[in-house]
Amino acid sequence: MEESEGRLSKPVAVIACIAMTLFYVAILYAPTLILRLPPPQSYENFMIRRFICAAVCSVASVIFCALVLPITSGEASYSFGVYGIRSDHFWQAMVFPLFLTSLMYAGSLMLKSMLLVNKWKEHRHQEGEPLLGCIKSTLLSLPGQMSSVASNVLFWRNFIVAPVTEELVFRACMIPLLLCGGFKAYNAIFLCPTFFSLAHLNHMMEIYSRHNYSLLKASLVVGLQLGYTVVFGSYASFLFIRTGNIVAPLVAHAFCNYMGLPVLFEHGKGLVSIAFVAGMVSFVWLLFPITQPDLYNENTNNCRCWQGYCSWNQ
Repeated sequence: MEESEGRLSKPVAVIACIAMTLFYVAILYAPTLILRLPPPQSYENFMIRRFICAAVCSVASVIFCALVLPITSGEASYSFGVYGIRSDHFWQAMVFPLFLTSLMYAGSLMLKSMLLVNKWKEHRHQEGEPLLGCIKSTLLSLPGQMSSVASNVLFWRNFIVAPVTEELVFRACMIPLLLCGGFKAYNAIFLCPTFFSLAHLNHMMEIYSRHNYSLLKASLVVGLQLGYTVVFGSYASFLFIRTGNIVAPLVAHAFCNYMGLPVLFEHGKGLVSIAFVAGMVSFVWLLFPITQPDLYNENTNNCRCWQGYCSWNQ
């Protein structure tokens, strides 16, 4: 984008991001504090309320950015492309970042595989069933397990609602604002996680009151969470800027929510540590090659994108 196309100022871009962060947190408490609705009768109702609030915030953030950003084209594909919402190169944006992210969890995946094999061996020993039969019974039970998981409200929070709404607000909306405000791509990569982590500060009071932790213990727990969100937020911002597609950080977000913190080692299982080291080396080695903008976009030499992935190497 040229300077004459209505570039925002840096203070305006930062203030807009802070406003969206505060709104994202505040709206979660709107049902009880503003609308004065009665407390939810169950945890499921409580989470459904939060799902609705997060969805409202996401839509409001998209509309807000559309009004603030100098979007000159009314073409739908271009307008949605501002937020990385694109149908082209969908499979590349989903498969490549997911593979890259899984490398960080090579140790965790190795441990899960070893535990699964041990479970099959124990089952075979107890039931006298051959290994292939154990594998077959596991596969046959998958539909029922998936149906049970899909009806769990935590499944929707961790793998659908949280990834979609957080990536829309803290990547798809904020990164275009920061880049349009004149921030370099590497600045946006580290600024977005700052806002992302601030949005999780409300967890300290929830942990402090709900789990009856001391203020120091609650601060340590939340401090660890904030550190993790900063690291992940930087990675997700990197994926969004490099690929220009919201699907890339979204699948990485859902996968990380499923895996939790990477397993570095496991007592008595040296293969786990070897897998972790090999995975991290592969991750660093493939980080830039597997996120080359050319893999996700046709015209990177003549790009109108707000994300700035086409000018990353300039």
